[in-house]
Amino acid sequence: MKKQQIALFVTGGIAAYKTPLLVRALVKAGHDVRVAMTTSAEKFVTPETLAIVSKHAVLTDGGEFDHPEHVAHVALAHWADLGVIVPATANTLAKLAAGMADNVVTTTLLAMAAPKLMVPAMNDQMWQNPQTQYNITKLTEQQGYLLLPPATGQLAEGYVGVGRMPEPNQIALYIENLDEPRLKDRHIIVSAGGTKERLDPVRFLTNDSSGKMGTAIANAAAGAGATVKLVTTKQLPVIPGVTVKQVTSAQSMADTILNEFAEADAVVMAAAVADYRAPMISDHKLKKADANSGLTLTLVQNPDILAMLGQKKTHQVVIGFAAETNDVLANAQAKLTKKKADMIVANAVDATHGFNADTDAVTLLRPNQPPVTLPEMPKHQVAAALVKQLATMLPKQKG
Repeated sequence: MKKQQIALFVTGGIAAYKTPLLVRALVKAGHDVRVAMTTSAEKFVTPETLAIVSKHAVLTDGGEFDHPEHVAHVALAHWADLGVIVPATANTLAKLAAGMADNVVTTTLLAMAAPKLMVPAMNDQMWQNPQTQYNITKLTEQQGYLLLPPATGQLAEGYVGVGRMPEPNQIALYIENLDEPRLKDRHIIVSAGGTKERLDPVRFLTNDSSGKMGTAIANAAAGAGATVKLVTTKQLPVIPGVTVKQVTSAQSMADTILNEFAEADAVVMAAAVADYRAPMISDHKLKKADANSGLTLTLVQNPDILAMLGQKKTHQVVIGFAAETNDVLANAQAKLTKKKADMIVANAVDATHGFNADTDAVTLLRPNQPPVTLPEMPKHQVAAALVKQLATMLPKQKG
């Protein structure tokens, strides 16, 4: 996401005490953040704290007319590229759904034309109440609000339930990946990481894949509105909307993806899947015969997941990656044809570009189309570009 002017609206829920961490994360990411808060919110976090972390004075009901040369709430509404209500209490959601403007937060939001993101946090019974759900539906479907649903976790009442505010780092990551809903109602599978092929209880064959690219694609797809299954060997931060399926070997990855494939609209195979595995896993540690002995391994081929998907696809878009050390485009073009993929993302692995780098330079190859080379950029920007490309490749949905 480009650097934005973000108006953060803090309302009176206990989760408000976490908002300074969110402001700090957004500022660290390069965004300009200004805060408005209700009088109730001031019971949980002070305006002074939020002013210090945001580097801007906080707009409150008591200070709205400190500068009478302009109308403060309208000025903030015009300034913002994005509004984020966090935590969004049941009371504030009800007011917004009814079009009320009885405090500085609701007044500013009523004057704001920019996109607005709700991050609700409340007791599980309040969240599940039909009136709250009606208000949410009205705000999203009739008034264009965006929604980051609450998480399931320990609530203030002392038990586990749905209604907990996502952690500030999750909210910040979600905002970073927030995009046009070009993949709304789509189901996307993404693979990430390097598979591990065990030899014995203490050894395995693997590769250097970090899982960063696949995870970035999963987050970008979810930020564009998709329901995402991330089949991965790694544990990296994901945003709400991404369901993580943890796997280890190529076979477990293949089984998981094939089990989900029929319902998917697209699969992006960003994982580095091992080509070979041991035919049998030793149940004990393999020992040296003597000090000078070598070890000969007999390996068999793993399932070629990308080729299997290319053969099985009916309506799905199938995208693969080709990490090559030489003849990058020629090898990637051969892979595109052989695997019956709809697109191959070719990237060079060399001294400056590798699995663990935070940037990448890729070329997109599609059948009967000229290659499209993207400049080197951070992997999350590559992911966003791929998601935009994917959206153009999907058939239009009925209705």
